[in-house]
Amino acid sequence: MDSDSPAAEAILAAARADRAYPKFSDIPEAPKMVRGPRAWASAVADVEAARTSLYTETAPSTWILQDTEAFAARAQAAVAPPPVAGAPANTEAFAQDARERATPPPSPR
Repeated sequence: MDSDSPAAEAILAAARADRAYPKFSDIPEAPKMVRGPRAWASAVADVEAARTSLYTETAPSTWILQDTEAFAARAQAAVAPPPVAGAPANTEAFAQDARERATPPPSPR
């Protein structure tokens, strides 16, 4: 230990202090509601089964790309077309309103 350290004196004083040490009776009791070895084995088996199921369901052979044009046509028919842009006068009015509401950033000092 570095004797020039600011903490050296405090460390030595704490190490030399006369204090009560813990007793074996201070150790808390072992928990009662602990999963046993058979329950752990069952949980591990459940996780392994879930993994196997996931791998089986997402294997490369389960994904087939076919008839994509029909899929795209159905998807496009299911959504509404985008709104038509407003007339130029409406656009200009929106831009003018935005300019009026805008506040410039503070000037650098």
